[in-house]
Amino acid sequence: MLRSFYTGTSGLKVQEQRMNNVANNLANVNRTGFKRDVSVMKAFPEMLISRLNDQVQRLPIGSIDNAPVIGMMGTGVESNQTFIDFSQGSLVETEHPYDLGLEGQGFFVVETPQGERYTRNGEFILGKEGYLETKDGLRVLGENGPIQLKLHNFRIDRSGDIFYNPVLQDDPQRLVSERDSIAQGREELLDTLKIVGFDRPQHLEKMGSSLFKPAYESNLEIPLSGEAQSLEALQRPVVRWKMLEKSNINAVAEMVSMIEVQRAYEANQKIIQTDDQLLGRLINGVGDYA
Repeated sequence: MLRSFYTGTSGLKVQEQRMNNVANNLANVNRTGFKRDVSVMKAFPEMLISRLNDQVQRLPIGSIDNAPVIGMMGTGVESNQTFIDFSQGSLVETEHPYDLGLEGQGFFVVETPQGERYTRNGEFILGKEGYLETKDGLRVLGENGPIQLKLHNFRIDRSGDIFYNPVLQDDPQRLVSERDSIAQGREELLDTLKIVGFDRPQHLEKMGSSLFKPAYESNLEIPLSGEAQSLEALQRPVVRWKMLEKSNINAVAEMVSMIEVQRAYEANQKIIQTDDQLLGRLINGVGDYA
């Protein structure tokens, strides 16, 4: 009977972890570039059940088990891992000149005091010194280092190339078609957005502010996600200028998951309450016959 307490308790702990992930997903449903967390559970090894009072007959050539196996018994459940779902979020047009979205697998690279970090959040701003930055003041990196721009004098194509054209700064209100005709033959390549990928991105670790970093095992020097690799040519995702990638969270699906977790948590609570009542009745009954 005591084993059922452990089984029920393990179920409570797993459902608590699942609830934390679902609540975190719902809290970030409107965060640009946010990727949902998914919990994976696994069962403890099952045990064979046999009759305890039967004997095993010893023979010169071996033994005969007179305690036949009745069946299998589960021993509880545990949280196997929490991984990040990097499926594509929807892209929305903003018309803001510093907004960038990625269509496909890959990450922008930003410079932090701890080294390079990676993000899908392309909601950038122009810093005081003219550098392209995140809202937290971290500089966005190009192939040649931090990207420095001026207002209205650049455009970014689908491959991430940043073109400089001073004509665009003279009259930013002109139509796009007119700009293209004026800019023809006057552009020069300023830099290219640094975009990297990983062999196993599901093993990246969140560090807040929509940033990711590689996760390491304590005894390994190579990150579980693999090393960051610059994506070239056909491997690169499509860069969408003046667009943002929304989170990949389906609010309705997350609410359904929350209800499911609540029901599972209540079921495990009921198991523990029932076992407690039965154990109390058993102890009181033994006392009556003593």
